[in-house]
Amino acid sequence: MFQVLNEDGEIVNKEDMPDLSDGELKELMRRMVYTRVLDQRSIALNRQGRLGFYAPTAGQEASQIASQFALEKDDFILPGYRDVPQLIWHGLPLYQAFLFSKGHYHGNQMPEGVNALSPQIIIGAQYVQAAGVALGMKLRKKKAVAVTYTGDGGTSQGDFYEGINFAGAYNAPAIFFVQNNFFAISVPVEKQTKAKTLAQKAVAAGIEGFQVDGMDPLAMYAITKHARDRAIAGEGPALIEAITYRYGPHTMAGDDPTRYRTKELDTEWEKKDPLVRFRTYLEKKKLWSKEDEDKVIEEAKEDIKEAIKKADGYPKQKVTELIGHMFEELPYNLQEQMKEYKEKESK
Repeated sequence: MFQVLNEDGEIVNKEDMPDLSDGELKELMRRMVYTRVLDQRSIALNRQGRLGFYAPTAGQEASQIASQFALEKDDFILPGYRDVPQLIWHGLPLYQAFLFSKGHYHGNQMPEGVNALSPQIIIGAQYVQAAGVALGMKLRKKKAVAVTYTGDGGTSQGDFYEGINFAGAYNAPAIFFVQNNFFAISVPVEKQTKAKTLAQKAVAAGIEGFQVDGMDPLAMYAITKHARDRAIAGEGPALIEAITYRYGPHTMAGDDPTRYRTKELDTEWEKKDPLVRFRTYLEKKKLWSKEDEDKVIEEAKEDIKEAIKKADGYPKQKVTELIGHMFEELPYNLQEQMKEYKEKESK
């Protein structure tokens, strides 16, 4: 397993230490702290009934945020439903992220210049889409990559194999992430596959595979940059298995992780917390302090307060608007429904 920073905040792999300035290290930490606060507030908002669907992210900040930190603006992100933080740092306004959770169509409309699709709900489907987007980039000779994420459960889907195989066969510039948090809802990874790692599934597709400490932000950044550089150079796609852990439930829709995870396992992974180890490392370098962290926490809370206020006050979507975004040319049955609902809305 590739690692740069261990759980004690010590560099254990100087050779692969990424070339990040002090300012960039601090910015990465800022984003991770901000994202942890966002997760905490989103859970609270969900419980208050102000958000709809929500998949917790605490524990996965390194695999999510540090990987996105290694990307460029022209790169294209195809996220799963737990990967909203990457979209936000790629340019999606926070209020739109909340609208996505509420089921509003505007939450799925990427602003001009934000290269991303809306979060995929169908498990693994984004892998096939990523292969297609990456091939399009190759045909257009763009110096960019398509990046997609799924969980360990996603590797049990046919779309996973089709996506990596297609990208490998056409040498498309794609990076496929598997955030292995060991439980696809309640199903442990050892019941999904007999493979010793998920990274080795890359072998069948003829692409590079890496298993990385997904709680280590420096390792995640370094391996993503390596994979991106290779893809841009025409050396093919990569499959990256990030060994990580989600502290909360699979989603807020009734999942109870205490039914399939032990308190001892939770405690063991909390010791590997990506924020704790990165904070320790930065504090030793005199780059981070409690004052820095408190400032980010207050900034995040204020941003979230304003964003949820805007989302709450956003015009409610109409059925006709929802239907109108489904097809470029509506089939006859939806034309009938559109007519029916336009008449109702006009009354």
